[in-house]
Amino acid sequence: MPNIKSAKKRVKVIATKTMQNKAVKSNLKTVLKKADAACAEKAENSEAAIRLAMKKVDQAAAKNIIHKNAAARKKSQLAKKLNSVKA
Repeated sequence: MPNIKSAKKRVKVIATKTMQNKAVKSNLKTVLKKADAACAEKAENSEAAIRLAMKKVDQAAAKNIIHKNAAARKKSQLAKKLNSVKA
């Protein structure tokens, strides 16, 4: 446990930021699962679900929650799924 006041504050701040990052990551996973499910069912809302998932991926990458290359890979996979549903 830290003894210095600023170090104690850093522990609190890091804990808060960790929780925020976990929430964003969890939401991202949920949106990706919903997009996959919509594509598997070939539902009418699959395009909207994929577009939302792409947006969430971009937002997570912008906040450095996921790596930019991982975000690009996920978006590419989503685009492939969207194309397969449209075809």
